Amino acid sequence: MISSELAGLAPAERADLIYRLARTDLDSRLWEAALGRAAGLATTTELKAAASPLRLEALVEALSTDDRLAPRLAGASSDPTVGRSPDLPGLGANAAYQPLLEQAAKRTGFDPALLAAIIDAEAAKTGGGQWDPVSRNPRSTAAGLGQFLAGTWLGEARRPGSWLFETARSRDWLTPAGAVRPEAREALLALRFDPRASIEAVADHAASNLRRLRAQGVCSDDLPAQARAAYLAHHLGLGDALRFLGRGIDEGRAGRLLAAQVGAAAAGRRIAAAGSAAEAHRDWLLAYVDRRVRPTRFLSA
Repeated sequence: MISSELAGLAPAERADLIYRLARTDLDSRLWEAALGRAAGLATTTELKAAASPLRLEALVEALSTDDRLAPRLAGASSDPTVGRSPDLPGLGANAAYQPLLEQAAKRTGFDPALLAAIIDAEAAKTGGGQWDPVSRNPRSTAAGLGQFLAGTWLGEARRPGSWLFETARSRDWLTPAGAVRPEAREALLALRFDPRASIEAVADHAASNLRRLRAQGVCSDDLPAQARAAYLAHHLGLGDALRFLGRGIDEGRAGRLLAAQVGAAAAGRRIAAAGSAAEAHRDWLLAYVDRRVRPTRFLSA
């Protein structure tokens, strides 16, 4: 649960994370109740809620299931057209994330449109099309805007030079040898729900993967090819991406990967239709990439 991961954060860190996630256009009544204020509350139930403030974790759970969740990041206008540069016009409902995307892209030398395309393909979305920073995949440990698996996130935190490594080190979450301290594990995993942390980690992870894919000669320099390769490495992991782009993923692994994405029943139907798990997984993933990973839609015409 999100609340158990938040429990590992220090009070100040938890408050900062909740503040960033919760600057939304939700009812003022929810916030009055959360802050323990009675002003503006109309019903007896609401007045009782105001007298006993909501726990921080309960507020996050409420926000994560509310379709009106639309993060308004510090310094961003509530009007997505105000102050937006023309560099990423395709962000639309997610224009508030543009400063974070540009910051991460500049730091890593990664194309901001490519970064936006990866996140847009990975992130769950609310009813209004906004990326949901507190989403989770019920079939795996994937969470946050980048849908990082727990193991991948912890590995990124152990990789010297990454934003996540520097953040973890500054908070004393790593041992002198660079391992994650057991008592810091939950707090570190909770950072997946911080939009900035997730975007920075996607940029670091993708830039590193592209360098290694180019070194193996399986990625060209044009934007669509980079987008496909970077997304495959993010989605599959570098090892499976290299196998996918080369001789292919073996039957057992392909079946498990497909089931994790579409569910066991749907995976079974696809495998039966394709004649093999590897082909069914390849067909599904390539169709998904073609449909969803389109960096050019974020660029100026």
